[in-house]
Amino acid sequence: MLELMNKPFLTSQLALFPHHFRTPQKSLGTSAMESSGASSFLRNRKLESLLNAGSIETFGVSSKASAKEEVGYRPRTDGYVDDDGWLSELISWIRIAMCFLSMMVTTFVWALIMVVLIPWPYERTRQGNIYGHVTGRLLMWILGNPIEFEGLEYADEKAIYICNHASPIDIFLIMWLTPTGTIGIAKKEIIWYPLFGQLYVLANHLRIDRSNPTAAIESMKEAAHAVVKNNLSLIIFPEGTRSKNGRLLPFKKGFVHLALQARRSIVPIVLTGTHLAWRKGGLHVRPAPLTVKFLPPIKTDEWTADHIDEYVEMVHDMYAKHLPGSQRPRASNTVARNNSVS
Repeated sequence: MLELMNKPFLTSQLALFPHHFRTPQKSLGTSAMESSGASSFLRNRKLESLLNAGSIETFGVSSKASAKEEVGYRPRTDGYVDDDGWLSELISWIRIAMCFLSMMVTTFVWALIMVVLIPWPYERTRQGNIYGHVTGRLLMWILGNPIEFEGLEYADEKAIYICNHASPIDIFLIMWLTPTGTIGIAKKEIIWYPLFGQLYVLANHLRIDRSNPTAAIESMKEAAHAVVKNNLSLIIFPEGTRSKNGRLLPFKKGFVHLALQARRSIVPIVLTGTHLAWRKGGLHVRPAPLTVKFLPPIKTDEWTADHIDEYVEMVHDMYAKHLPGSQRPRASNTVARNNSVS
């Protein structure tokens, strides 16, 4: 099992479930999905769609729809049919139940492993990553979303990984895809999540008090020290919270502070479609096609503390360039202009 979890296994293992995991030879988009046959799950939903034809809404792009998006309407994208009929709801609940049970089993098993490994901190971090690889991949297989990958050659870097955040699915994906030897940063309250929170702490991941800027800065320094001392990578959501409608939120400055202190490159991970597959505040998962794109590492060797705002804006603009129009930020909502780091 340990061999399966090493990062080199990722590319070779994608072919095991061709209907879910694809590495496209062309640009992101549903056309690549259709030509590769990765959308078979969506095709299997035709019977369900006939039963619930009245509840089908084809998402197009219009200025009127964009305005409504801000007040709680469903996120929209081209070429995806969103079916909320009774059969779709039933399938969704079954998938969620399977995910919950699977996660409880793997979390319990690895919690026991972590207790045994208490005297060996680095091995606990490594086992925490293996837990993430196993659990994240398993949960994504259960959910059944077709996935396209790009830039997997950048997934083995010792780096500060950053990722846009619009869905619980994002967490499953980064658990699966970040390399062994990666720690994360989460809100301090995560410790109260049964089993998972305790496993998170045992794996030496870091917690941050988002309500206390001074403590947050100290946590960032601690994270940078841990990365350098133990030759680790780190994963962080630069938006600091989940987007409600999939649109990119302003970036906090924490990831730049980390890069400056740890002198690590920054590897952006761009996720698209996850906000359609599992929306914030809901328990209905949908088979929306997803894309995962690792961008080339951004070198930070010559960065200085005098230009932090410029670096934040540069990386934010890079994300906006690689996201579809439905996930790009509003013109007035690009970069967080404050001193927050988390």
